Amino acid sequence: MSEVRIAAEPRTEFGKGAARRARRAGKVPAVLYGHGTDPRHITLPGHDLMLALKTPNVLLRLDGVEGGDNLVLPKSVQRDAIKGFLEHVDLLVVKKGEKVSVEIWVTVTGEVAHGGVLNQELVQIEVLAEATHIPQGVEVDVTGLEAGAQISAGDLKLPEGAELATDPEALVVTIAAERTSEEGAGEEGEAAAAPAAE
Repeated sequence: MSEVRIAAEPRTEFGKGAARRARRAGKVPAVLYGHGTDPRHITLPGHDLMLALKTPNVLLRLDGVEGGDNLVLPKSVQRDAIKGFLEHVDLLVVKKGEKVSVEIWVTVTGEVAHGGVLNQELVQIEVLAEATHIPQGVEVDVTGLEAGAQISAGDLKLPEGAELATDPEALVVTIAAERTSEEGAGEEGEAAAAPAAE
């Protein structure tokens, strides 16, 4: 599990104007919450935070936060829709040994049987995992699967220590039959032969 140290500063000014000033200074406004504590407002260095967030489910170790609650998980990241810069981040305080709910990527490996077409229905699934051992993702092998085959979330082999939080019946992968060129031509011919509705 990736852990990144990052410097945090308490935030004393609030509102849109204060947030804009912070962003102009290269800082990102953030809120720290969890474990029954009152939300705390801080700012984080924008460049360091942007680099850290390139890792999915990264743990941040905050320097400069009072009370010792300095291990956090980014839960909500707001970006500017046009320029893509970070506008605001919600951070969840976590403790070693505590389980948290996170989304992890599903990576498909292998080739389906000839005549089958792979459809990936879910690219992420939700799991419960220990805060300091969050898996990067889960792989699903589709080698040799034929048309009509399905893999649901409950069929996935999760990394050790992770529990499935997504509905186990949710489809992750389906294999459809490949359309032949004759089928496509036949349908087009039927449509052309049908009289136009008046």
